[in-house]
Amino acid sequence: MAESLIGSEIIRLAGEINERLARGERIYNFTIGDFDPAIFAIPSELRDGIQRAYAQGHTNYPAANGIAPLRGAVRDFLKKYQGLDYAADEILIAGGARPLIYATFLTLLDAGDKVVFPVPSWNNNHYCHLVGAQAVYVETQAETMFMPTAAQLEPYLADAQMLALCSPLNPTGTVFTREQLAEICQVVLAENERRQTDGRKPLYLMYDQIYWVLTFGDTEHVDPVSLVPALRPYTVYIDGLSKAFAATGVRVGWAMGDKAIISRMQAILSHIGAWSPKAEQAASAEYLRNYSAIDSYLADFKAALQLRLRTLYDKLRTLADFGVEVLEPKAAIYLTLRFNLLGRSTPSGELLDSSAKITAYLLQAAGLAIVPFYAFGAGRDSTWYRLSVGTCKTEEIDEMYGRLRAALEGTRR
Repeated sequence: MAESLIGSEIIRLAGEINERLARGERIYNFTIGDFDPAIFAIPSELRDGIQRAYAQGHTNYPAANGIAPLRGAVRDFLKKYQGLDYAADEILIAGGARPLIYATFLTLLDAGDKVVFPVPSWNNNHYCHLVGAQAVYVETQAETMFMPTAAQLEPYLADAQMLALCSPLNPTGTVFTREQLAEICQVVLAENERRQTDGRKPLYLMYDQIYWVLTFGDTEHVDPVSLVPALRPYTVYIDGLSKAFAATGVRVGWAMGDKAIISRMQAILSHIGAWSPKAEQAASAEYLRNYSAIDSYLADFKAALQLRLRTLYDKLRTLADFGVEVLEPKAAIYLTLRFNLLGRSTPSGELLDSSAKITAYLLQAAGLAIVPFYAFGAGRDSTWYRLSVGTCKTEEIDEMYGRLRAALEGTRR
């Protein structure tokens, strides 16, 4: 398993970018789904709380499922802001979302079980590999904002054991509409009703909503159990502080679901030791009850993200004559764009006949570092890309745009 595990394309790109930066090259790095703390700091109340917690001696083992004050605070936070009602023993705390996703796969799947997920999407293929599950890719299109439809998913669900969904979606920054998700939920519910008659294992739904508070304008976040309460026994949510509060390094994530599932996930993670640090848990418990601080932080944070995404969107739309397409940003920290440069030649005469060559040309000629969708499971011939604004300085956008336009003008049919 380890020898055949595919490395991260994003990490490979990051390594190449770091080498160029070390040589003194001017690079606009829009690859990483993370935040520059100098631009997007965590809430001051959370930072101060972490420091106090360490000073108070919160340096021993936390409870295996997370300290009780934090699970209670998460319960109340979810009920207030999302309307979800989960008891404290239906919530599991871990060191970020990744171990919780891994625990979900380990708990619900046996080797050989099928996992259906749309592409592009983040890392589902790798988690399938880790647990020996069969990955079932469902390619999505720009026409549906790269969100899957019930009609696309339904043909693959009859013999699947898990459907993995994410909204807002990494890598696209797009979201399910209420109607889209409701139709998918009804398909999952109908499948499970059929399985109850023949005793087959249920079809579970893993719903990654780690970006759910970062929606813009009138964009609405929707979730399965709120739409179809009967799906509650089959649904595991993945959530946490990481993206909502620019706290990727704080490592506080949580999962919610049926108590029987959550208790088994807890048992697995207790052996792995993927706990969130106790001081961070104590501080997060305090912060998540400070609703006025949360509201103030999110208002400023979301405005800053939206400014960058909207500015880039408006500028990149002016490059349509050069084969650039861009989708309107709805949520998260990502912009989805296409460089339809296949068949063009660079000023040096190199034919851009693959997505990899387009990626390399944009980096070399414009200093633009973005992630191709094939890093998220899409086909290698896809010319769509993810652009992340977590490290974006607004004063650099015009400069980047100028270099990009010049690079595109240099190509020819």
